[in-house]
Amino acid sequence: MATKDGIIKKTGLEEFNNVRRSGLIAIRLRKGDLLRQVSKIKDNDHLILITKKGQSIRFKEKDIRAMGRSASGVRGIRLRKEDEVIGMEVISLEEKGQLLVVSENGYGKRTDLKEYRIQKRGGTGIKTAKLTSKTGDLVNSKIINNEQDLIVISQKGQVIRTKIASISKLSRSTQGVRIMRLEEKDKVASVTCV
Repeated sequence: MATKDGIIKKTGLEEFNNVRRSGLIAIRLRKGDLLRQVSKIKDNDHLILITKKGQSIRFKEKDIRAMGRSASGVRGIRLRKEDEVIGMEVISLEEKGQLLVVSENGYGKRTDLKEYRIQKRGGTGIKTAKLTSKTGDLVNSKIINNEQDLIVISQKGQVIRTKIASISKLSRSTQGVRIMRLEEKDKVASVTCV
């Protein structure tokens, strides 16, 4: 589990075997924090956290000890002022894919996963995108392997579908290329790969 404020938590699936009709507590959130993403992981996987201000940190799942359902978790990434986690991706050891990031103003890029060195959890991470007023903040991230197309949806309901191969493969410290032209005051809301 990853939260908006950079907290991560690993809990065994067996803790959720007997879910009551009223539900169970899965994580104890601190005031003002939100659960951002939940993913299933295996031993020896790596995790990468991406923030809206263009930072990322990659670390081993072994760096997180398993906790009970009522625990609040540990720091995954140290956030700078006005930053928050927008995504958590799981990288298996044999994975040779790319990280796709998309910004709120319709810019995006692909970057090879090998450009993201393994660090210890809890640091400030490394730059994953150069952000400007033209690009806006990051809103979504995906690990891509064999997916063919990218579907991007804006807050005002505009949708495009484009080939992932048409999105430039660039280094971490670049701003990317325009994927979608948006109307004034519209922003990218959601991204999925198919």
